[in-house]
Amino acid sequence: MADTKLGVVETRFAEIIWEHAPLSSGDLVKLCEKELQWKKPTTYNVLRKLCEKGLFQNEKGTVTPLLSREEFLAEKGEAFVSETYGGSLPAFIAAFTKRNRLTEEEADRIQALIDEARRKG
Repeated sequence: MADTKLGVVETRFAEIIWEHAPLSSGDLVKLCEKELQWKKPTTYNVLRKLCEKGLFQNEKGTVTPLLSREEFLAEKGEAFVSETYGGSLPAFIAAFTKRNRLTEEEADRIQALIDEARRKG
């Protein structure tokens, strides 16, 4: 499991990689200079940190994700529910729906997910 704790800037950096991967580290430097106003050393330092966290790899000058954006978000969500609600999805949903009203479409989508999970066993 990757370390899913990222700051706002690290998250934006990761989004750049997911959006453009695979990409050369040189192209990543150019994108970060344009989008984040970073210098080359900053880009490589943050890339190194996210590689150490298990999100990306930089092999032979090519940066690729080890986790897709969807896999990363799933792990992040699982960690949140585990840390905050003792791993209880019903406790999370109860807390969420106490303050947030679900639309009919959201309730239908959640029910469809539950039905699918039951079929899968």
